[in-house]
Amino acid sequence: MNSIDTSTLLPGQTFSAPVYFDGKLLVNANIPLKQKDIDLLVNWGIKSVSTEGQILKNEEPKKNPEGLPENDLLQAQKKEIIKFTILDVQQNTGPYRAYKSLIEKLAAIFTGIKNGVDVEMRTISNIGMQLLQDMREHPNNFVDFILGGEVTGYELAKSSINTAILSALTAQELKQPHHKINNIIAGALLHDVGMLRLSRGITEKKGGLSEAELEQIKSHPMHSSKIITKELFGQHEVSVIAIQHHERWDGKGYPDHILGPAIDIGARIVSVADAFEAMVSKKSYRNSMGGYQAVKNLLADNARRFDPAVIMAFTKIMGIYPIGSIVRLNDTSVARVINVRNDAPLRPVIQMLVSNYGKVLRTGERATIDLLNEKKLFIKKAMDPQELSSLNA
Repeated sequence: MNSIDTSTLLPGQTFSAPVYFDGKLLVNANIPLKQKDIDLLVNWGIKSVSTEGQILKNEEPKKNPEGLPENDLLQAQKKEIIKFTILDVQQNTGPYRAYKSLIEKLAAIFTGIKNGVDVEMRTISNIGMQLLQDMREHPNNFVDFILGGEVTGYELAKSSINTAILSALTAQELKQPHHKINNIIAGALLHDVGMLRLSRGITEKKGGLSEAELEQIKSHPMHSSKIITKELFGQHEVSVIAIQHHERWDGKGYPDHILGPAIDIGARIVSVADAFEAMVSKKSYRNSMGGYQAVKNLLADNARRFDPAVIMAFTKIMGIYPIGSIVRLNDTSVARVINVRNDAPLRPVIQMLVSNYGKVLRTGERATIDLLNEKKLFIKKAMDPQELSSLNA
């Protein structure tokens, strides 16, 4: 078998015998290699392919206005998108520092709780008040950070802050009273604090869990509730949110199999926010998905796990393409969603990243377009975040 370096493959190449990668057929003999075949190899990290034959046709790749081969341009675009997406987040120094500070403060509290240090509920309330103030000043930035933020470490604290942000927005959309919103934020911040009582071997395990391990995971709402009431001396309403956030609308949740409206409204809100956050965040046992796919998954629930009214409110604030989503338009240009519309979720406000000629746009070149006013343009697809991150090495 002849080994061929993946980096030398070109669209249009044909071979005298089938080509394989990792024992799988890539392309049959005399069938031209397509760009998507090469992209698959690149995205999967395949360094070489093998064949018993020889190259019959070695077609030069087409050039584009940038003067680059198509595959090289595609990879360059993706790398640039990653680079300036991260830079955009970091350039928002005020909002980003505020977001990161909230995570670090909550992480310090969690460390204290884990180590048996006395922690006052007031410190949680202070974080909640600061979160609300920061969100009022930078609402779009905070949603953007959930999909595109680069804070590393503090995974439990980051997940809890993200869930609290989404819960606060949803509660506001549902016109909850101010005191209830404060309790919902506190419940979101502490809903998974019970995870600190489980072994790291379970919470950080890669791959599937055994039935015994799954039962231990299912005990975390009760641990969270006990921490809130017996260690933090928190309000009963906050404890209820923590213990009920894995109850289901159809009554098949845990720990108490509560059905429908009997589940506390705060718990119903945190449940949706927590599910979305889990889907868009990378975990030890799986990769994250894009905001678009996460919203689609929520909309497909059909009143099984979630309160339909909460899903409706959540979708209104997030849009079909949440802020921070990278999307490809019908003219092949690439953009980033920077604002959403309740009345037109399929036509958000976007910032152009790559022109329809393939040019990667710099900061001063990126036009902002309201798709509601640009009838000829529409979003063709949301770009897979793993497709982008695979080129971030």
